[in-house]
Amino acid sequence: MSKISVIGAGSWGIALAVLLDRNNHQVLVWSHRQSQIDEMREKRTSDKLKDVILPDSLSFTGDLKEAVTSSDVLVIAVPSSATRETAEKIKDFVSKDQTIVTVSKGIEEDTLMTQTEILANVLGPDTKICVLSGPSHAEEVVLFKPTLVVAGSEDRETALFVQNLFMNEYFRVYSSPDVKGIEVGAALKNVIALAAGMSDGLGFGDNAKAALITRGIKEISSLAVAMGGQAETLAGLTGVGDLIVTCQSLHSRNRMAGFYMGQGMTRQEATEKVSMVVEGVYSAKAAKKLAMKYHIEMPIVDAVNAVLFDDMPAKEAVGFLMNRSKKDELNVLEW
Repeated sequence: MSKISVIGAGSWGIALAVLLDRNNHQVLVWSHRQSQIDEMREKRTSDKLKDVILPDSLSFTGDLKEAVTSSDVLVIAVPSSATRETAEKIKDFVSKDQTIVTVSKGIEEDTLMTQTEILANVLGPDTKICVLSGPSHAEEVVLFKPTLVVAGSEDRETALFVQNLFMNEYFRVYSSPDVKGIEVGAALKNVIALAAGMSDGLGFGDNAKAALITRGIKEISSLAVAMGGQAETLAGLTGVGDLIVTCQSLHSRNRMAGFYMGQGMTRQEATEKVSMVVEGVYSAKAAKKLAMKYHIEMPIVDAVNAVLFDDMPAKEAVGFLMNRSKKDELNVLEW
């Protein structure tokens, strides 16, 4: 049994806390909202996952120092845009013996760093850091529905340790050394999911959705490989797997935000209606900057950015994509 603190009480943090508790670990959940702590303590419910009864063995705190210093493992489950701020707040309490697991998905717009890179930058390069990612909606994990994910770390021992922490009969965890590929896939699938949602909002069908998923993974893979990731990773759970679930599922906040924009809402109106953090909005600009940096053609990412930040109507963005110049599907194939 390990002592584990989950830093962040959103839907994903709560779902993983319930999972880890089921695995007989001692779990403490930190939230910055006292009202949420009171609800979870007294009613054993969370406004993030309605109709789910939280186990009596779960503990809750609003004291960040207590959460960090009382555990062997820290699961960082805050929105990706808050990762650096959170890391800065905990850096004086983190010890080199602790394992840090990030479950957030996103790329920092200003620095173009992934989540593990942000944590290493703030907490120090010798910190044991692992990423846990894959097609895994909290709403299904908390109900113990079968889910498969990947634990990624450059250190094999750390990846296997995290694999053992989380894995059980309904939550299967693979291990991988390709941290870069995992994190690029995790961040950019949210951008493509916005496009998929726009397609749904415009009333397009399965053909358009399949095209967006297929061409989307091509864009993501090209960038990930240019950044040092492995193409095989993007063909796996944290690439095409995560992309499929985020583009298709009714649980997907990115798809829903895109859907509302496809129906004519502004970015602000759509994100307010979703009422949860829409990570793809934060990663879209970073994805475009990375495409320019590595000279990778990413027309779907360009179109999403135009809708989000340049007030281009979603229908006009479709015309931009459909009327591009003719080309071969795969330029590596010879006639």
